[in-house]
Amino acid sequence: MFKPQYPTPDTYTPATIRPTPAPAELTATTTAATVPAGKASGIGALAAQSPGTALALAAGGVAGVLALASVAVSLLLAVAVTAVALSVSSIVVLLLVRALRQELGR
Repeated sequence: MFKPQYPTPDTYTPATIRPTPAPAELTATTTAATVPAGKASGIGALAAQSPGTALALAAGGVAGVLALASVAVSLLLAVAVTAVALSVSSIVVLLLVRALRQELGR
């Protein structure tokens, strides 16, 4: 009675996909671009262009550190405010429970 009855399987056969090799003109090897010995690359080249660029990079780094520090301080402040609120509310609840016990004890 509770045995499942499955339908008969179809005659579907999954298609097999075989990769074909890529043409030779698309698989030509490429060489990486090399930097001449006298030229700097990366941030060194950017900073070597002008002193203002190096100053802008330093200012951007300082601004990033200050932004992260302000986020961290605000998170710590939120935790401190929550802790103070919980401690005050727990003291209020404790005083209310004590007051109720004194009234019921009379």
